Amino acid sequence: MKELKCPKCGSTFTVDEADYALLLSQVKNAEFETELARRIREMEQAQAARLQAEQQAALARQQAETARREQQFAQQMAQQQQLLQTAQAQLQQAEQQKQLAVAQVRQKATEEYLKKDQELATLRTQMAEQLKAAQEQIAYYKDMKLRLSTKMVGETLEQHCYNEFMRVRSLFPYSDFDKDNEVVDGTKGDFVFRDKSEDGVEYISIMFEMKNENDETATKHKNEDFLKKLDEDRRKKNCEYAVLVSLLEPDSELYNGGIVDMCHKYDKMYVIRPQFFLPMITLLCQTSRKSLDAKRELALVKSQQVDVTNFEEKLSQFKEGFARNVRLANDRFSDAIDEIDKTIAHLTKVRENLVKSGDNLNAADKKLQEVTIKRLTYNNPTMKAKFEEAQKNSNNEKEYE
Repeated sequence: MKELKCPKCGSTFTVDEADYALLLSQVKNAEFETELARRIREMEQAQAARLQAEQQAALARQQAETARREQQFAQQMAQQQQLLQTAQAQLQQAEQQKQLAVAQVRQKATEEYLKKDQELATLRTQMAEQLKAAQEQIAYYKDMKLRLSTKMVGETLEQHCYNEFMRVRSLFPYSDFDKDNEVVDGTKGDFVFRDKSEDGVEYISIMFEMKNENDETATKHKNEDFLKKLDEDRRKKNCEYAVLVSLLEPDSELYNGGIVDMCHKYDKMYVIRPQFFLPMITLLCQTSRKSLDAKRELALVKSQQVDVTNFEEKLSQFKEGFARNVRLANDRFSDAIDEIDKTIAHLTKVRENLVKSGDNLNAADKKLQEVTIKRLTYNNPTMKAKFEEAQKNSNNEKEYE
């Protein structure tokens, strides 16, 4: 048995072991619950205090981080402001340089414009002068054609060509320009032109035939109708070239265009209008004069009775090549004459054609300069041996002297 005392009234009572154990268990449970509740409250209070401390610490850290970031942002803003100021200064400097460059470009452009304008004015003046000269030349040719129209009779065209030549006679001091009065096999030409060098070597000869519009017959109306006879007269009189000066076919674009090369039908033959009479003589003389050295050498070879078959073939090849360049030059010259009748816009093209004509004449001159005894006797043992013999004899004569 166990004796228990009431804590309130002070009375005692006894309980058996089973009841005592039951009461003790109840007391322990109640104390445990109380202690547990107290412990839970303490833990909750400690947790709350810890959480509050952590929150305060986190808040402090956040505030510090915010302050740091604000400071960093302020520094970045300052740097950006500084960069912005630098960029603005650079932009202002670049703008100043741009304005300066634009001013320089404008000044240069203005100077170039003024220069080009001056050059254009000069060019316009030159073009106007060339156009005026061309118009005057056209008027001259038109007047000439009018004067050499169907109203001309008898030998007026022949007289005109004779007068034209006599007007520049001093340019050909060693030449002959005479009527062809010698009848061979029942025919003759109108005029024969021959020119010589200062030492008397003939380097060119031209048979001229003049045909006016009233020279037509019942069977002959065109220029080609007279070419065969002219070629025969050239050969009979031993002339190198044949030229038909004609006013026939007045509406033909071919014959009105300039010098017409008929060498594809008859060797060394040309058909021209009267206004090309003097230019034709000048052109043939200038080109033929350059072959004087070759003709002198050929005359020397012939005088020594040397076989010149291959020599003449090579010379003929040279002349054919030379004639081709003359034809090319004539084509360009014809183009230039045709362009004269057009507007000022085509004058540049005329100049280009004339330049090309000059190039062909230069090419012809180059070919002429390349003609030497050495080239002409190449692969010709007979010629080579004869020249070596002639050279040896010449050297022996000099030693003997």
